[in-house]
Amino acid sequence: MNPMNVIIIGAGTAGCEAAYRLAKAGFTVELVEKECTPGGNLNNWFQLFPDRKQASALRQLLQQQVEHPSIRLHTDTVPVKIERQDARHYAMELDNGARLEGNALLVTTGFRTFDASRKEEYGYGIYENVITSVELENYFANRQILTSTGKRPERIGLIQCVGSRDEKMCNFHCSKVCCITAVKQAMELRELLPDAEILCFYMDMRMFGPGYEEMYREAQEKYNIKFVRGRLSEASENQAKQVVVKCEDTLVGKPMRMTLDLMVLMVGMEASDGSRWVAKELQLPLAPNGFIQPGDPHYATNRTAVEGVFVAGCATSPMNLTDTLTDARSAALAIGEFLNGNEHYN
Repeated sequence: MNPMNVIIIGAGTAGCEAAYRLAKAGFTVELVEKECTPGGNLNNWFQLFPDRKQASALRQLLQQQVEHPSIRLHTDTVPVKIERQDARHYAMELDNGARLEGNALLVTTGFRTFDASRKEEYGYGIYENVITSVELENYFANRQILTSTGKRPERIGLIQCVGSRDEKMCNFHCSKVCCITAVKQAMELRELLPDAEILCFYMDMRMFGPGYEEMYREAQEKYNIKFVRGRLSEASENQAKQVVVKCEDTLVGKPMRMTLDLMVLMVGMEASDGSRWVAKELQLPLAPNGFIQPGDPHYATNRTAVEGVFVAGCATSPMNLTDTLTDARSAALAIGEFLNGNEHYN
């Protein structure tokens, strides 16, 4: 076994970035990915926020990174067993029969998007013109927005906080990126459908990132996007396949009822199945939101309760792309310090 070998579970944005940084630092990396290609959830996006950059450019960069000669990419496979002999000796069995060994383990298993069909009152999977924010990205990639009847929608509603901050779904956390995603997608819709009425229904707008507040303001002033403060209470379908929604505008204290040609559910983030499996396999504690609990929320965000096991990206909490990349680089640095015996914290 190479004495400076790192196993990474998950070849999404965090996994690819950390693998590349570790490889450049002189380590060899075994990068395991369940899908056929790297990229993770980034593969589902057309444009990024706040600069509207094409997601394909970053996907191409990640692909180039994992082609580093010190990175071995294992695709279309998942771990079925992890053995921890000691803090610097791990063995992993994959479902394709391969066995990997390493001196440290990094978990970058990302997130899964909330299953919108669990919110039965919204009609996802029942009404033809109810889609998710992820599915809308595919519409953008095809540069065409049509309803199930083949018509250009004249009124579109984007519904916030689907699966986040929802006591009934046992998800009390904020997914952080849904608000800005709605703003970005509303602007993209306006560019494709200049005459359509576009509404965002929100609980409150959380514009925490650089450029986010400016983008929100631009959406209102330049793109004429209407923002309605109120959570949707009910949705139904009429004979024309339009979605009939009921909600309350909490700013004016009045109930609202309207028809939408297309309703988009802004689905939040949940801990991935991979994160939950790794946590159970290695007895890693989970945070109240179901994500992997880091060793310390201040100075050990990439370490876990198990020495030699590290975590990065959305395996620990919802993050935007910028924070995910930064966290991956931080994890690579922490692993390097650990393997070289130069840790600053014990």
